[in-house]
Amino acid sequence: MAETSDTRTPAQIEADIRRRREVLAETLDEIGARVHPKTIVGDVKAKVVSNVDHTLGRAYVQVNRAVSDVKAQFVDDEGAPRLERVVPVALLVVGVVGLFAVGTWRRKR
Repeated sequence: MAETSDTRTPAQIEADIRRRREVLAETLDEIGARVHPKTIVGDVKAKVVSNVDHTLGRAYVQVNRAVSDVKAQFVDDEGAPRLERVVPVALLVVGVVGLFAVGTWRRKR
């Protein structure tokens, strides 16, 4: 015949109750720690920092790619400037700066 749980001694029952109380106390401590405002704020901060780091990393990669693309337009594979592209851009920049300078000079008079 199989033994039933009724055959336990009072000491065994008390030990089982003690173990269950300890497990329950640990569980309640874990729940308390998880719902504590400092824990929640810490978790949110960590998530925000992670998202910002991820966003900054993606932005860095995109900016780096854009700079490389622009550089490739003005420098050849050997690293020498492509004068056919650099000179027109330099002239355009000088012209725009000159227009701003003339406009500023006229406003001052």
